[in-house]
Order: sequence, then C-alpha cells, then structure tokens
Amino acid sequence: MDRDLASVLSQEEPLLGNIQDISHQVWFLQDQTLTAVPRKNCVVPVTVTLIPCKCPETLEKDKGNPIYLGLKEPEFCLFCTKVREHPMLQLVERNIMDLYYQTEPVKPFLFYHSQSGRTSTFESVAFPGWFIAVCSKAGCPVIITQELGKTYTTDFVLSLLH
Repeated sequence: MDRDLASVLSQEEPLLGNIQDISHQVWFLQDQTLTAVPRKNCVVPVTVTLIPCKCPETLEKDKGNPIYLGLKEPEFCLFCTKVREHPMLQLVERNIMDLYYQTEPVKPFLFYHSQSGRTSTFESVAFPGWFIAVCSKAGCPVIITQELGKTYTTDFVLSLLH
C-alpha cells in the first residue's frame, strides 16, 4: 500500500478498499455501528475510504503512515474520543476530504497504518498504543484496544479497490 500512499498525496480522491480480519470477518455497517461479521454471499462489506494526512508533523518513526479512515456510504469517518476515561472508537458523519484539506492534523481522526506482509494495523494517533480491533465472535462492534493479540484481533487485510 505504501506505493499508493505516496501517489495519493497529490490526488483529489481517497483510496477505496475493504477490510477483513485474519478470520475472514469483514467490516459491516449495522444501524450506524461498524461491526465485524463473517464474509458470506449475502454480506456486502463497507467500502472504506483512506487518505494520508498531508501534515509532515504527524510522521513518527516506525509508527506507519498517518491516514484518515472513513466509510464511503454513508459518509462517516472513524474518530477516537474518551468516554468515561476510556478511549472509544466512534463513527462521525464527516467528509474525509474535509479532514485531508485541514491545515493542521485532526488527531482524533488519524490512525497510523502499518503494514507487515499482507496484514495491516491501525493505531490511534490521539491515543498511542490503542489499535482498531474486532473480537472473534461475529457481530461485535469494531473498537480500539491496547490488548494486542489477546482477546481482540488487531491484524487486518486491507484490499484496495481499483
């Protein structure tokens, strides 16, 4: 994906793709909640939108590429906030390109995308050490966690649409 991120810096459109975990659960929007469900014939995964942050100050050595991550339809962006002293992942109705054109990085919407082989992780910029995750049980919401490799899966396969 890194080859595409460099070229998208000068593009007017975000990259589009699908995300699934290593157990073949895809991201699916259910009643405005992003969930992970098994890939089946009747399941249409959400199309994610991603575009790098163009502010160089967000680059951090060995963290990955800072990106904004959203959904194509309906138009939502993933957003990290604190609820009762605990970081939470939420969907906010927002155009991803509005974030891209900001003069300062909008950290609650930013994730470090790191790729190792075929799998990717997405770490919150606003909450370092917290990663986008899903549980192994079907129908669970997509969350952020700091418990890597324990209860939740934080490794995903990002398939870009061409």
